[in-house]
Amino acid sequence: MDLASSLWLVSPELFLSVSALILLLVVAWSPEKAARLVTILSVAALFGASILLMVLAHQTEFKGGADAFDGLYRMDEFGSSAKFLIYLAAIISLMVAPRFFRDGGKYRSEYPILILFATIGMGMMVSATDMMTLYIGLELNSLSAYVLASFIRTDIRSSEAGLKYFVLGALASGMLLFGISLVYGFAGSTSFAVIGESLTGDLATGPLIGLVLVLSGLAFKISAVPFHMWTPDVYEGAPTPVTAFFASAPKVAAVAMTARVIIDAFGGQTSAWQQIIVFVALASIVLGAVAAIGQQNIKRLLAYSSINNVGFLLIGLATGTEQGISAMMFYLAIYVAMTLGAFICVLEMRDKDDRPLESLSSLAGLSQTRPGLAAAFAVFMFSLAGIPPLFGFWGKFVVFDAAVAAGMLPLAVIGIAASVIGAYYYIKVVKIIYFDDPANEIVATGHKTENGLIAVLALFVSPLGYLAIPAIAPITAAAAASLF
Repeated sequence: MDLASSLWLVSPELFLSVSALILLLVVAWSPEKAARLVTILSVAALFGASILLMVLAHQTEFKGGADAFDGLYRMDEFGSSAKFLIYLAAIISLMVAPRFFRDGGKYRSEYPILILFATIGMGMMVSATDMMTLYIGLELNSLSAYVLASFIRTDIRSSEAGLKYFVLGALASGMLLFGISLVYGFAGSTSFAVIGESLTGDLATGPLIGLVLVLSGLAFKISAVPFHMWTPDVYEGAPTPVTAFFASAPKVAAVAMTARVIIDAFGGQTSAWQQIIVFVALASIVLGAVAAIGQQNIKRLLAYSSINNVGFLLIGLATGTEQGISAMMFYLAIYVAMTLGAFICVLEMRDKDDRPLESLSSLAGLSQTRPGLAAAFAVFMFSLAGIPPLFGFWGKFVVFDAAVAAGMLPLAVIGIAASVIGAYYYIKVVKIIYFDDPANEIVATGHKTENGLIAVLALFVSPLGYLAIPAIAPITAAAAASLF
């Protein structure tokens, strides 16, 4: 494929890159009050990239997917579906950020630009068909994320979150690079296609260690057990809009990237990676459920909820089937809505001095002071727990159905049993909101943007969400088919 065609295939990333660089120049020659304008322009850039993405996805010559730059990057329906979720999550994260950072002049123009650069990296991650492209995208996302986590320089918790994320991220990056080098040494190439063709039959010790190290590095990015240790501390310490972003967009990118690596590069070694994914999935579900029970900080609780949900996503991946990947993508779409909705509700937790609150105790009696917010909180908690008839139940159902269809009944049974444990702490939050004596800490401030987003997301994860199945199911099925 010639250079012009390759550049057209990567046009969403190119558009975001040019937009981010132009906005950097705007910031350099404008006062700090330009932050709001830069945020609006960043949201517009993400909308523009989404339009380019849809144009590419509907072009007949690229319908079955196409490779750019001699196989370093692939534009297909799988990557396009993941990118659309990433762009949507980034847009919502930007929309709710200005109000949070408004106090004390903490909101600076660099914030939306960092979100754009992180989004560019995630776009490269989900479309990478070579280990080098994957690593470059991963690091572009990670470098932006480290700065975002420590964005409030005067806040000790934020600085600590950024430092922890950086140190542990560097460790994971080293493991991933070492694994890539081992795989390259035995396969003779960093291309996923060549690796898949070279590593056939029983794996020798060297490439097997390489596979384990690669999966370990990727497990860190999706905060799966046993590489989850950074998640609660970073989620708690980072500013809440940043935490909402971390829990949604990078999660989609990391899960989609892991699926592409496993299916494209190690698809012929199912017996080698499947047992690793099964263990990580079950460990994430169980630890995410048990560790969240004693949490008193709502952001830490949602961090363990994120770990728990990653386990359910990995059940779909563990099947290694087209149905399993389709179910995983479907669950990702619902997960993004549930998680963003829950974190926007947390953003609405403010005291009479407009300071953010994070303790579970401050939610006591919320149903009496903010009945609308309390109802939305309950919808998101019950949906995350997978309680019917909310839409979160359907996400878990399709994942377990795919596992049963793939002959992995024990995995599905254990996953269902562990999900019952996880339901405890979600119901605990609802109990505090509706049945505890009012704490009267959260005042009825409200915000039009946040309230509107909460309403839309709550409707999506409510039983009304089932009406979207005919629209979402064909997209996720086509995405899974393009990966195979």
